[in-house]
Amino acid sequence: MLIGVIADDFTGGSDIANTLAKGVAPEGGLRTAQFCGVPDSPAPDGLEAGVVSLKSRSCPVDEAVADSLKALDWLLAQGCEQIVFKYCSTFDSTDAGNIGPVAEALATALDQRGVAVCPAFPATGRTVYQGHLFVFDRLLSESGMQNHPLTPMTDPDLRRVLSRQTRASVGVVPFSTVAQGAQAIRAAMVDDFCILDAVSDADLLTLGAALEGRALVTGGSGIALGLPRNFIRAGQASGGQVPFTPVQGFEAILAGSCSGATRGQVEHHARNHPTLAIDVPAVMAGSVTAQTLVDFITNHAGHAPLAYSSGSPDEVAALQTRYGRAAVAAKLDGLFADTARQLVAQGVKRLVVAGGETSGAVAQAVSAALGVDAMQIGPEIDPGVPVLSLKGGVTLALKSGNFGSTDFFAKALALMEGTA
Repeated sequence: MLIGVIADDFTGGSDIANTLAKGVAPEGGLRTAQFCGVPDSPAPDGLEAGVVSLKSRSCPVDEAVADSLKALDWLLAQGCEQIVFKYCSTFDSTDAGNIGPVAEALATALDQRGVAVCPAFPATGRTVYQGHLFVFDRLLSESGMQNHPLTPMTDPDLRRVLSRQTRASVGVVPFSTVAQGAQAIRAAMVDDFCILDAVSDADLLTLGAALEGRALVTGGSGIALGLPRNFIRAGQASGGQVPFTPVQGFEAILAGSCSGATRGQVEHHARNHPTLAIDVPAVMAGSVTAQTLVDFITNHAGHAPLAYSSGSPDEVAALQTRYGRAAVAAKLDGLFADTARQLVAQGVKRLVVAGGETSGAVAQAVSAALGVDAMQIGPEIDPGVPVLSLKGGVTLALKSGNFGSTDFFAKALALMEGTA
């Protein structure tokens, strides 16, 4: 492998895997696979990029660092020449971490400074200007992310945010420098960590050229946009696109995200498809179980059934106050994982999942049930969300909460079966 990615959650892993596999014209992308956690065996032959997806976004800092270093060791053993630490395009983290501590540990392990920090993903409205993160036309702190139940983002100044998480020096390479090109960017990357401005895909391609040969890069999936081109132009990778074989059969949708985008997608889907709103207090009491969800989904097979726990910020806050944040998250993750495991056993072929933590739980459960590590990257459904192909003809779509068009669920199922 040439590029190795350490992703701090599963939807983020799918997101950057999609970017690497798609690439840009005319070169195309890299042959890419996503892995659920650190594999115990070598990667399949022929891969040019590999994404190790962890659940390290909101776990204890020591655990996040240890898991990330373990992933680094495995990726280096596969021959990777460039490592990307991938985090969310809204820089989800608290003042205690985990982005800063993980990035610092990786930089130390690789003996790197002048490390890029760029969560920009213009295709989904995330841009960085003067070191500040925007979501469309709003500062991060006014975008709704200030209400995130696990990592409320109340400061849009990435230099300030990262400086609170690391002892290293943090600087900004402003847009005026980015506009001057790759050489100017490289010359300006003098701090330990460098926030890079980017407001368009053209900026990301310029950054990609500037980052050629860098052993460590950090950012959202957008930072990987120009990286495959470097290896393809150097003759180290073949480029082009990976073919995809559509899959027919049993389908299901599971949504655990509470983002505004996912709630809108649930509402849209419910107009024409069977939906089940999960009673969270009943889940906590044990009267709603995975079997409840499986029965609902199997009874509505063929009609794109959706089971969801998505709620408004006020509803989520009330549940967390009543039961405890960690207890609710663990219970729901377990519910969705058990549901997915049973659905695969009953022959589900197309499974769409919304929410980072939910996707991580489901991906681990499905991979274990099928006995696989690698998920091959297929076509893009919406920016940042590809189809993932597993053995046995099972396909997954793992959607970050804020991603996707209003009709994402139906669109994903149609693309999986080749009718989109």
